[in-house]
Parts: sequence; structure tokens; C-alpha cells
Amino acid sequence: MRQKIGLISDSHSYIDHQTLEYLQNVDEIWHAGDVGEAGVLDRLPKGIPIRGVFGNIDDASIRARFPEWNEFSLEGVKVLMTHIGGKPPRYAKGIKRLIRESKAQLFVCGHSHICKVEFDRELNCLYMNPGAIGQQGFHQMRTLLLFELDQGKITNLRVVELGKRGKV
Repeated sequence: MRQKIGLISDSHSYIDHQTLEYLQNVDEIWHAGDVGEAGVLDRLPKGIPIRGVFGNIDDASIRARFPEWNEFSLEGVKVLMTHIGGKPPRYAKGIKRLIRESKAQLFVCGHSHICKVEFDRELNCLYMNPGAIGQQGFHQMRTLLLFELDQGKITNLRVVELGKRGKV
């Protein structure tokens, strides 16, 4: 059964109505860390499962809710998620080994505030970083990713631009 995913990261205690509108019609919301205040999670659409990881700015309340690493399978796709992952081919220390060991088909991270999707041929794994939905950081455009998982495939990927940072 096809699963629609809304992937966000680096909210840094900020979430707006536009972001929430895009997340209304997904089956799961994934947050790749740096949530900030737990109230951000409380504002997400009710009844939609949330998977996530904590980020380097997250306090004990977020760390109690999310692990540093989240490894799971959904719709036949093996997923590995953490906050600080680097990017292909220069991943953060130890990441390549973990992707190989987990046999992940999809590696998700945040932290950089730069939206990037790239297939890593060496690891046979799709890399996804949704950028940042928050206002803090050096990014120019706030972004999130929408995509579907269906019978082992990642389909209908869409980058959503939420507007320039600093414009409310």
C-alpha cells in the first residue's frame, strides 16, 4: 500500500501554516532533527504518525521522544535516518559504514539546511536532505520534501519551496 511521506528538518522551534498545509495529506511525517521546542511536534497534523531523530540543538524532551538513529523499513524500502550525515561522497565520519551495514536504500539526514537529493551509486542508496523549514540558519529558501514509498520504490518526489527565510 503506497505511503505518502512528508520529510522536514531543522525547524528550530518554528513551523508555519503553509508547512502544516503540505503535511495534511501525508501518511507519515519524518523529522530529520533540530526540532527545537517540542511544541513544533504538537502542532503537526493530528493522527499522522511521526518518525524522527534528535538533532544537535534538541533538548532532553526531544531526545526522550526520538533516537539519534532511526532505522526502519516501510513499503519495502529500508531507511536509515540521522541528523548529521554529511553528503555524498563526503559523509560524516562512520556514515558510509552504517549505510552499508544497514543495507539502507534511503539515507535521510538534515543539519546542513541545504535541500539535496542524490543517488549514491557507490552505496546503491538514495540520499535525501529536505533542507530547513525554520527561520534560523544561513539558508535562503525554506524547503521540505514530499514523496511516496510503494513496493520497494521511492516515487513522486517533490521539492516544496516554502518561501524565503525571514519572510513571514
